[in-house]
Amino acid sequence: MVSLFSQSVFHGALSPPCLCCVKQKDQFDNLEKHTQWGIDVLEKYIKFVKERTEIELSYAKQLRNLSKKYQPKKNSKEEEEYRYTSTRAFLATLNEMNDYAGQHEVISENMTSLITGELTRYVQELKQERKSHFHDGRKAQQHIETCWKQLEASKRRFERDCKEADRAQQYFEKMDADINVTKADVEKARQQAQLRHQMAEDSKAEYSSTLQKFNSEQHDHYYTHIPSIFQKIQEMEERRIVRIGESMRTFAEVDRQVIPIIGKCLDEITKAAESVDHKNDSQLVIEAFKSGFEPPGDIEFEDFTQPMKRTVSESSLSNSRAEGKYEPKFGGKSKGKLWPFIKKNKGAGPEDFSNLPPEQRRKKLQQKVDELNKDIQKELDQRDALTKMKDVYIKNPQMGDAASVDHRLAELGQNIEKLRIEVQKFEGWLAEVEGRLPARSEQSRRQSGLYEAQHSPAVNSCAQDRESPDGSYTEEQSQETEMKVPATDFDDEFDDEEPLPTIGTCKALYTFEGQNEGTISVAEGEMLYVIEEDKGDGWTRIRRNEDEEGYVPTSYVEVYLDKNAKGAMTYI
Repeated sequence: MVSLFSQSVFHGALSPPCLCCVKQKDQFDNLEKHTQWGIDVLEKYIKFVKERTEIELSYAKQLRNLSKKYQPKKNSKEEEEYRYTSTRAFLATLNEMNDYAGQHEVISENMTSLITGELTRYVQELKQERKSHFHDGRKAQQHIETCWKQLEASKRRFERDCKEADRAQQYFEKMDADINVTKADVEKARQQAQLRHQMAEDSKAEYSSTLQKFNSEQHDHYYTHIPSIFQKIQEMEERRIVRIGESMRTFAEVDRQVIPIIGKCLDEITKAAESVDHKNDSQLVIEAFKSGFEPPGDIEFEDFTQPMKRTVSESSLSNSRAEGKYEPKFGGKSKGKLWPFIKKNKGAGPEDFSNLPPEQRRKKLQQKVDELNKDIQKELDQRDALTKMKDVYIKNPQMGDAASVDHRLAELGQNIEKLRIEVQKFEGWLAEVEGRLPARSEQSRRQSGLYEAQHSPAVNSCAQDRESPDGSYTEEQSQETEMKVPATDFDDEFDDEEPLPTIGTCKALYTFEGQNEGTISVAEGEMLYVIEEDKGDGWTRIRRNEDEEGYVPTSYVEVYLDKNAKGAMTYI
């Protein structure tokens, strides 16, 4: 069956042989150009897929880096933030994006192996096959051209011999008719004519044989060899077209295979988003920052129309430090100087976390107890393991010396004992805090305040001297027995302290009634000076003038810090 390629080539098969060879050569050139164009298209598609795989890898790498960048750092404050549902949902999104990136890596790997690798090998095979087919075509073309040249040479020789024989015959007839020519010359002319006739017959026979051979070769060439070569080229080209179509289908299938997994990643992100619970997050904030303070009670009326002792009130800003035997006379720089401004821990906090509000202190102490218990459990596990090892050594001395672990067992015993002592210490502090929560009501404190001041002034003054506005304690224990000195001496003790420099200003967003010791009342819109930032307990220390300073809730003010501020401000 003649191929479509050969049909197009032999559309003018009745043309002279030389013209057919020229047309055939032109067709070979056209087919060679077309098949080379097909290979170029295939290589272009390979390059396209290769660049797509590089894009997928780059995208996957960028997604992984992005996910890693926003992952919480170990043992950092960020890790604590991931107890909220919103941040946990964000963490789940980061993890899913990491899996999402993995699917793009799968796309790249599959396209590289199934398309780029396979097509690259196929192109090499295709080039070799194409080269072989066109080599056979050129060889067949050269063979038929050689046969044609032989036929032409035989034909010209036959034509020449025929002309020579005709001339020799005419010369013989002329010599034979001339009576003046000798008989020997006539005989010579006759022999020459016969020789030429014989040569013409031989050339005729050779030409006839060559012609038959050429016709046979030409028939085989145009109806067998060349159609077969063209058929192979056609099949090769069709295979190339089918192969590139299959590769394009694979290109789509590789993407389609990962769609379910990508969809699952997106579903997990949606699920994480739906798990965000604003109520739960708000409750966590409340639990994290509640101070444990009781709201202050009502301030009692103080009647100045008749001389009488002022009632002791722990919630008043002008709270006295003693029982009524003397009345503190705050004057000059001493006015308004209350407990928080006597001494402030600026370095690491005390071991018992007494610088924190009650609720925060309880949480810290509980956390410390839990950590110590974990350490004890680790030491116990190690001791149990070493004890078992020692038993094995005792039963099987060849495995090791039982005495070699005694030193380590003794160390573990000492460590466990130290840790248990630490646990008892922190549990004592924890019991103390939990015993004070909830504290007595403000009214009951007022009712018992005078009685306590009269019967235990030293103890009462000690508690007031060490307790901060949030119920915590300082290290000013040396002042516990100094309350019986005159009030003026008490004030003078702190007059020499340099006032803290201002570090900025703030604006009161809301009105705050500072009724606890160490706090200060502010009015909405009032501008004040900031002398100490919030240290994480929710309180900011401010100053109104040289005589009035105290703590206000950080959420009640808008702070404008001046990092270049040095020294105290000058007040007008």
